[in-house]
Amino acid sequence: MISLNTNTILRYKEFTNWTDTLREVPESMWLQPIAEGKASIGEIVSHLQNWDSYLISMIIPAITNGEGMTFPDFDSFNRLAYEYARSGISNDRLLDEFKQTRLELVDILLAETDIVAKHVTVNGIENCPHTGTPYSLLYIIHEFNDHDNHHKNQILTVL
Repeated sequence: MISLNTNTILRYKEFTNWTDTLREVPESMWLQPIAEGKASIGEIVSHLQNWDSYLISMIIPAITNGEGMTFPDFDSFNRLAYEYARSGISNDRLLDEFKQTRLELVDILLAETDIVAKHVTVNGIENCPHTGTPYSLLYIIHEFNDHDNHHKNQILTVL
């Protein structure tokens, strides 16, 4: 059984403690792919920040307006984040932007408990096809926690 509560959101916030350690990554590694055909550390951080920003700018307003969640095509959306990471932004600035966006999102999630727990559709689907759990923003944060850990493990393989 999946436990969805405030701890789900706090775990999402705690990820910034780990990403702060990435400030020690040598510049030469920051934009090197972590494996053939994979993103770099910088691209992964940008990708995570881009999804948090999307939740703030698109998903939360949609739920507030009584709509479901709609997510874009992942590949093209992620490509934009990868391009941003390669735009010349410094490692520290990207990490600062990620942390600022994540903390802003967490503050919203903790303040808007009715929005976070509301059952909504995701791209027209009511329940997660893998678990059967009804979709809510809190469930998406649970999935994003798993997503964060996936990327953390990828990065740890090269550090």
